[in-house]
Amino acid sequence: MDGTTLLHALLLGIVEGLTEFLPISSTGHLILAGDLLGFNDERGKLFEIVIQTGAILAVCWEYRARFAAAAAGLGGERAARRFVANLAIAFLPLALLGLAFGKAIKAHLFQPLPVALAFIVGAFVILWAERREHVVRVESVDDLDWRDALKLGFAQAFALIPGTSRSGATIIGGLLFGLSRKAATEFSFFLAVPTLFAASAYQLWKERHLLDAGDLGMWAVGFAAAFASAFLCVRWLLRYISTHDFTLFAWYRIAFGAIVLGTAWAGLVDWSRP
Repeated sequence: MDGTTLLHALLLGIVEGLTEFLPISSTGHLILAGDLLGFNDERGKLFEIVIQTGAILAVCWEYRARFAAAAAGLGGERAARRFVANLAIAFLPLALLGLAFGKAIKAHLFQPLPVALAFIVGAFVILWAERREHVVRVESVDDLDWRDALKLGFAQAFALIPGTSRSGATIIGGLLFGLSRKAATEFSFFLAVPTLFAASAYQLWKERHLLDAGDLGMWAVGFAAAFASAFLCVRWLLRYISTHDFTLFAWYRIAFGAIVLGTAWAGLVDWSRP
C-alpha cells in the first residue's frame, strides 16, 4: 500500500474524529474531503464505516464506567433501566426514518453542494437557538424521561440530511427542549453509540463484498486516527461548553459552506462529483 493512500487514511480519520461529536457534521466533512481526495468511491464508503467505528469506540472508552454501570444495573436498578430505555427510544426515529427514506436521501443529497447549503442552514438554526431564552428544566441525563428521549430522537433524525450534523441536531434540539448544555451534549454522545454502531453494522453487511485484506493497513491508520482525535475532541468539548455556547460552531459552518459554494461558483473546485 502506497504512502499517499495511508496519508489520505490518516487525514480522513482525523476529520472523522474531530467532527463526529461537534455540531459541524462529520458526514458533510467526509463527503467534501473525500471529493477533494478522490476517495468517494465504494472503497471509500467502506473506509468511512471503519473510521466511524473508531470514533464510536472513543466515546465507549471515555464513558466506559457509565456504560458498565448501566449494563450491570439492568437487572435491578431503576436508573440504569431508564438510561437504556431512553437510548432505545431516542434511537428509533432515525432508524425508522432512515430505513424509509435513506436511499432517496443518498441519491439526491449526498453531494458537496447540498451539503454546503445544509451547513449554512444549520448554522442559522444554531444562532437562532442560542439567541432564545434558555430555560433549563433537565440538568442531567439521569433526569430525562421517555418523552424527552423521544423528542431528542426526532431531533437527531434531522441528521439524515447530510451536512446537518447528528450531534448538532441532538444538542440544539436538547437546548430547545429545556436540557442543560451539558445534558444535551452528553446525551448526544451516549445516543451516538447505538445509532452509529447500528448504522455501521448495517452498512458493513451491505458492503461486505468489498472487504479486502489488502486494505488492512489503511483501515488501521484511519481507525487509530479517528479514535485518538475523537477521544480528545469529546474531552475538549465538555470543557468548552462549561464556559461557552455553540455560536462559534455556527460561524464556522457559515464560513465553511460559503467557501464550498464560492469555489464552486468561481470554478476553482469541481464539486460536481457525487
